[in-house]
Amino acid sequence: MSQAQMPQEMEQFLSEWTTDPNKAKDAFISFRDFLLSTPDVHFEFKARPGVSYSLRAANTHAERPLFVLVDVVDDEPEARWLSVCFYADMITDPDELGDFVPSGLMGNDACCLNLEEDDPAMRDYILARLGEAAAAAAK
Repeated sequence: MSQAQMPQEMEQFLSEWTTDPNKAKDAFISFRDFLLSTPDVHFEFKARPGVSYSLRAANTHAERPLFVLVDVVDDEPEARWLSVCFYADMITDPDELGDFVPSGLMGNDACCLNLEEDDPAMRDYILARLGEAAAAAAK
């Protein structure tokens, strides 16, 4: 997967995102880059200014329409944060840091992990869950 395969609308959003006291942009880019290195993944991007900017990643061969939804929460554009949601049956949450959301992802139970401030441990925790979800989607 190459950078050129990322939705142009997302690249434009990232280039215009200049205020970032929570360092959410850096985390978003690290999650995007991890997903870019994952085989057989394709992306969709949905912009809803004032609500969220959503990167949706799916495995090309999977039945489900996505395996992760990485939302840039835009309720306060000057202090955006991330909510990363997975199907609950695709990941573990050993430290119980996620929020269980019944029917929260495409009508299925979800586990959402929030990154509301610069927290390297939480960023690594979410990256580990991204790896689990990508592996589960590839089966």
